[in-house]
Amino acid sequence: MKIITYNVNGIRAAIKKGFVDWLKIADPDIIGLQEIKSLENQIDTTMFKDLGYHVYWYPAVKKGYSGVAILSKNPADKVKYGMGIDAYDDEGRIIQADYKDFTFISAYFPSGTTGDIRQDFKYRFLDDIYHYTQDLLKGYPDLILSGDYNICHKAIDIHNPISNKNTSGFLPEERQWMDNLTSSGLDDSFRLLNKEPHQYSWWSYRANARANNKGWRIDYHMTSPSISKQVKEVNILQQVHHSDHCPVSLSL
Repeated sequence: MKIITYNVNGIRAAIKKGFVDWLKIADPDIIGLQEIKSLENQIDTTMFKDLGYHVYWYPAVKKGYSGVAILSKNPADKVKYGMGIDAYDDEGRIIQADYKDFTFISAYFPSGTTGDIRQDFKYRFLDDIYHYTQDLLKGYPDLILSGDYNICHKAIDIHNPISNKNTSGFLPEERQWMDNLTSSGLDDSFRLLNKEPHQYSWWSYRANARANNKGWRIDYHMTSPSISKQVKEVNILQQVHHSDHCPVSLSL
């Protein structure tokens, strides 16, 4: 089974850049999308259905903003839209699909880069999604929590850890939260198999950052132990260009 997470930074823009042709070739069983920035009726979803996907769409209330989705070759037994907290659900932050053998979540964590108000919002989200996943693991121990976390966990995950030590996305409190998450029942599946530096999934559009590989690794497949045992391969697909992020592929 192949599962992909991808922050497309606007599905309509990604489609114009060849996303559907790439999806046909990549052929994942499941792909979790973040930052879709589109209502379902604003695109022709038959392009996904023609490739054999069931479409589960969860946009933000605010048009052109945030939102998550899951495209799945097999129908989910159950889909849960949101986490039951209006502040996050209005922004389309998480969507959950339950299958016979596992639960998959596509999540788009808030960014705190625009100032203290959104950073505080991010901290509240981190607290709440931590408790949400801990409660979820009690009933659904086979869990994959994928998406754009907007956090680099360790110094190896960012091109310049010293200059970014006070930057949202690499703050000590955020990194400690990742420590807590990865010591409480979820593994960073990429680092289970890949120990090399310079492996990034997001690059600024400024200063030719992507061409120079000055990036951040902020997109993850976090897996519970039962799923971690099945991990065969995790790849950051840096050659794929539809967004300022690139896809991350998990093979089980």
